[in-house]
Formats: sequence, structure tokens, C-alpha cells
Amino acid sequence: MNSHELLICFALPLWMAVSACEEQTVSNVKMMPQDGAVDVCPDTHLMLTFAESPTLGDSGMIRIFDAESGMLVDSLDLSIPAGPTKPRTYGPDCDYTKIPYDYARTWVPTNRDTRPGTPSGTAEPTPPDYQLTIIGGFTDAFHFYPVIVHDTVATIYPHNNMLEYGHTYNVQIDASVFRFDSLEFKGISRWKFSTKKAAPTGNRVTVDASGKGDFCTVQGALDYVPDSTSEDYYIDIAAGDYEELVYARNKTHLHIKGAGMTTTRVHYANCEVFNPHPMTVKTNEWPGTFPSRRAAFMLDNCHDVTLEDVAVATDMRGQAEGILLNGERIALRRVHIIGSGDAIQANGTIYMEECELDGGGDTFLGRGSVFAYRCNLRNDGGPFTWVRNTQGNHGDIFVECTFSTNNGRLVDLGRCPDNNGKGYPFAEQVLINCKVAQTIPEGWSAIGRKTACFMEYNTCDINTGKPVDTSKRHRWSRQLTKKDAKIIENYSTPAFVLKGWTPTFD
Repeated sequence: MNSHELLICFALPLWMAVSACEEQTVSNVKMMPQDGAVDVCPDTHLMLTFAESPTLGDSGMIRIFDAESGMLVDSLDLSIPAGPTKPRTYGPDCDYTKIPYDYARTWVPTNRDTRPGTPSGTAEPTPPDYQLTIIGGFTDAFHFYPVIVHDTVATIYPHNNMLEYGHTYNVQIDASVFRFDSLEFKGISRWKFSTKKAAPTGNRVTVDASGKGDFCTVQGALDYVPDSTSEDYYIDIAAGDYEELVYARNKTHLHIKGAGMTTTRVHYANCEVFNPHPMTVKTNEWPGTFPSRRAAFMLDNCHDVTLEDVAVATDMRGQAEGILLNGERIALRRVHIIGSGDAIQANGTIYMEECELDGGGDTFLGRGSVFAYRCNLRNDGGPFTWVRNTQGNHGDIFVECTFSTNNGRLVDLGRCPDNNGKGYPFAEQVLINCKVAQTIPEGWSAIGRKTACFMEYNTCDINTGKPVDTSKRHRWSRQLTKKDAKIIENYSTPAFVLKGWTPTFD
């Protein structure tokens, strides 16, 4: 089989399969799903727990067959690298798309019917030099890790949407996929399980990594929700660790709720280097440009969505948001966001309440508008915001929030410099009754245009509760007083910032 044929669009008789093993020779391996298991979610990952920590090989195949017909359903080739590890150099031809990106679709393509890397918009095809999988119908595809090893547990990630309801599958693993110091591993030739007979029905579904829910993955549940529906849908995520790359497009009237910020964790090792934008198209500077692929959790062209009681994180350093939001009326409550470089990229109208954010520089990045209420922001010494909102749209507004560093370094509340000749004359950041620690006396390190709006009222020290010294603030920032009561009232009201929208939670 050609190593680039990651999408299986043909049938292969079982007797023709090339396998490096005839029997399973590791007697003390634990499988999940168990061999012979029934009622398995089709979105399941495949987990192997060994007696000692395995090392992932750089060759060999993992194959999934339909046990009844013997047809090859999916395969993972370990000789193909997961994704790039070095930054790319972009030429002068790389620019924002000249026409709005088209999100319209009448069906959702998957790995089952579309080749990963198929271009959309004005992008060129994604080269098949690395592992590719379609997530959430984004045919340009994502790089991904076919196997992730933590200690003695190896988790296998089939291509999304390849398994179906009401089928029995057999997994075969070549001997070269795993290596051990003392265990003898000659591969696995028989690992059978049967999927649930039918998909769930109704507008409320559950996600449970242990396999006890309607879905095993957050992505599986998101794929279940129809595009652009006017009906409310609910996804309840059980406590657990969900290591997966999440991308959802065109989801509306959707309510996602975990079991708590400390108990439900969705994370993945993703960044701009691992999943870069195309060589010819930049991403996410203006509405309608090519979607970004670098965050761990992405809601793209979505509206009227709530996300509660969950942690979302990237496990990789670099330009790597924990969450990327592109849409209207997206509300987050009690969400812990962990990113590198940036914690969150927010584009649209975004409301945040009682959220925890840990990031590097530009903890908040994007066009806004954001209304953050009683949120706690921490970073390692970079600026807290780089807002780029346009005229007629508010920027990043923080009410009763805290700003602090996790290493004692002085940090600025935000910046908005000219960027490669591009300015942001309408950029806006406002702090109302916030508490800060380890911030520079100037407050903001760079305000590129005098017309930008950077204001604060009653900023106090996080430790003493006393007002901070604002005598050395940036000359283009403004310190509000009680005489500005109407301005303070307006910016303390979500509807004023978010185009008349007042968020609600169920």
C-alpha cells in the first residue's frame, strides 16, 4: 500500500492483509475496548496497557478490518511522521484570502468519503508528507499523532469517522509498532469488538472516556450535532481526561457542559508549527479568512454556544492557543484555558465568567469583542492582550478580573503595536474594578495609534487592595474617575459590549 494512502476507499480481502504477526504474544496486555467487547462507541480510541513502558516505533502498520466482510476499513502507517517540528518560512505571496471563506455546506465530508488534504477556499492542497485526518468536516485536514504513549499506556487514534454503528471490527498491529526493553512483542493479530447497534437519538448526548456514554470523545459528540440547527442541543461531558484535537464548524444553539474545571480536561499537543496555515493563505486576521488549525479546541463559525465546567489546554509550546473561538454569542463559564504563546484567540462576541486563564504573551489574542467578568488571568511575563478589533466593534473588556504572573516578572496589561505596517486605530481594552500584580508602571507597553481606546477604572493591587499608582501610565491610555460614571456603567454591561446580547446559562 502506498504510504500516503491514509484514506481507505477500497476493499481488501482479509487473506491479502500483510501482517508482521500471526499471534498475540504479549499475554499481560490490557485492551480497551476489551477483546470481544460489544456496544462500543464508533468514535472510540484504542488503548493498550502494557506491563512496561513501550517505545513507539517508526515503522509498521495498524490495520482495522471489518470482521464479517474482511474488508480493510482503516490503517495507520507509523513510517509517516505525525507532523512538522520546525517553523516554515512564508514568502511574500502568503496573504489573507481576497474572497470570504465559504462555510456553506450541504453535507459534512469525512475521512470515509474525502481524501484528507483536499483544499478548501483559496488554499492549495495540504501535502501528504505527514499524518492527515479530517476533523469536523475540515477537508484541508489536520496533522495528528496516530499513537500517543504515556507511561505504560499506548492510545491509538484511528482516522475520524471511519468506524460505523452495527459492525464488528478486528484490529491488527505489526510487531514493529512498539518496542520494549524486556517484553517480547510480536504484534497483535486478533483484537475484536463490536460497535453500538445505532446512533443515539434526541438532542442531549453524553460523552464518557470510559465508554459508558453515547460517545467516547468530545469530537464524536460534536459531529453528532447537525450544522446550523435552530434546535437546542446539549452535550454533557463526564469527568475524565480527553486527549484529542477538537474542531467544530457551523454549530449553533449548542450547550456543552463538563463535570468541573478540575475533573473534565480536554487537551492536545497542537501549535502553529505542528498544524500551520497554508503556504499561500494567512489565517484569522480578518473575518472570513482561512480557519486556523493551531489550537487544541476550536469553535469555528459557530453561534449561540455555551461551554461550562471544563478545562481546555494545549500540551505544546509555541503559538498554541488552548481555545480558539470564531463566531457570535459564545459564552464560557468556569472554563480553565491553558495555552502557550496565547491562551485564547477570540473573534466575534464572546462572554466569559469565572474563567481561569494561563498563557504566555498575548494571553488574549484576536479581534474581540470579549466581555470577561470575574476571570483570573495569569501568564509568564508577556502582555495580557493584543486586541485588533475594527471600527464599530468593541475590543476586550475586563470587569472585576485579576491579572498576575506566575513567575514574578513584570508584565504589561496589553499591547497594540503596528504590525508589519498594519495599524489598529480602533483597538480597545478597558479594565473596570480589576486587580493586578507585577504590572509595569506604564500599564500598556505599546499603543500604536492615538485613536485607540485603552481605559481603566479603579485598578487595585491584588495583594493590598489599594489603588495602583497610575501616574506613569502610557500617554495614550485614559484613567477614568467617578465623573465618568456613564462610561463605567456602559462598559460594565455585557449588552453594551456584545452588540445588545445578554448571555444566559441553563
